[in-house]
Amino acid sequence: MNALTRTFHRWGSPPTFYRFAGRALPWLGWPALLLLLHGLYAGLVQAPADYQQGDGFRIIYVHVPAAWLSLFIYTSMAVAGVIALVWRMKVAEVYLRDAALAGAGFTAVALASGMLWGQPMWGTWWVWDARLTSELILLFLYLGVLALDQALPEPRQAARACAILAIVGVINVPIVHYSVEWWNTLHQGSSLSRFEKPAMPASMYVPLLEVALGTMLFYGWFVLARMRGSILLRERRQSWARAVAMEGA
Repeated sequence: MNALTRTFHRWGSPPTFYRFAGRALPWLGWPALLLLLHGLYAGLVQAPADYQQGDGFRIIYVHVPAAWLSLFIYTSMAVAGVIALVWRMKVAEVYLRDAALAGAGFTAVALASGMLWGQPMWGTWWVWDARLTSELILLFLYLGVLALDQALPEPRQAARACAILAIVGVINVPIVHYSVEWWNTLHQGSSLSRFEKPAMPASMYVPLLEVALGTMLFYGWFVLARMRGSILLRERRQSWARAVAMEGA
């Protein structure tokens, strides 16, 4: 076993990951709070109204970060699923369940905010648009992972089933992302691009980037906090977990 493999397995061990997550939480939580507060204030209060949508465009500061996270989280779950199936790492198994909970929440927010945004733009709350439909399927995939985890009593068996669903379902991620390009859809294209000048002025897109980064850091804080509790519960019969519990008592 080479040094890289040893490092990979060491960081995937529950005791090492538990300690790392505890040290990382403050470095994620406080920056997330500051970025979200400043970005939301700048976007919801200071940014000028859109010349077409008026103040209604401001829902972008909720909708877009939630939509981005819904795709990122599921992709990361598919990666964790491969790790769980190939290397049988308990940390990857725990991540699958706890990430699915956050992913389902962000996907639900993306769908709800998209409906609120779409109603004044399209004149209806819902259309079976390619983007909306594939995002709804993504929500069902998240809920399927959560349901599998609850349905199977043995944790490792449940983790394997969740991993398979996460890997199979990841095919929906590029469908969601490219749906506005592949099909005739009411959903607007991306307002931001890495390689082109954004379609929004800086006073609008800089707060959006702040909120997006803050939301990403918040997700990191949330999932690490959840995983610490899940790992401690799952490893409660191990000596290191009992020692941690005694320290906290």
